[in-house]
Amino acid sequence: MAIDFDKHLGVLPAALKLQSRRTEVIAANLANADTPNYKARDVDFRAALAQAGAPGSTLRLAGTDARHLGTAGGTAATDDSLKYRTPLAPSLDGNTVDAHLEQASFAENAVRYQSTLTFLNGKFRSLMTAITGQ
Repeated sequence: MAIDFDKHLGVLPAALKLQSRRTEVIAANLANADTPNYKARDVDFRAALAQAGAPGSTLRLAGTDARHLGTAGGTAATDDSLKYRTPLAPSLDGNTVDAHLEQASFAENAVRYQSTLTFLNGKFRSLMTAITGQ
């Protein structure tokens, strides 16, 4: 009997990938907090995940090697899915990064990433229980 991993894991792998990409984007914002005219960006997580889970879309893992299984497609946030943040208090040099907001977003995203990993771990643990019967 074959196990359909996509069905069993659901949207969790896509969520993990999007949260990872969001971490990169927020880190870039923090790194450019003092760069003149830098515009802070963020991933619209709900829209990207909804698009990834839409009927007819595929939730496949992206691979770094053509020999990896299931590498067609992917759900990583591209530059097109990034949105610009609206600054609460624009600076004189045109930079829209609010360091406190970015740090809070980074911390929130880290908690969400960890919880997604915990859910995935539970899914794999239940699969192992079903396979081994213990």
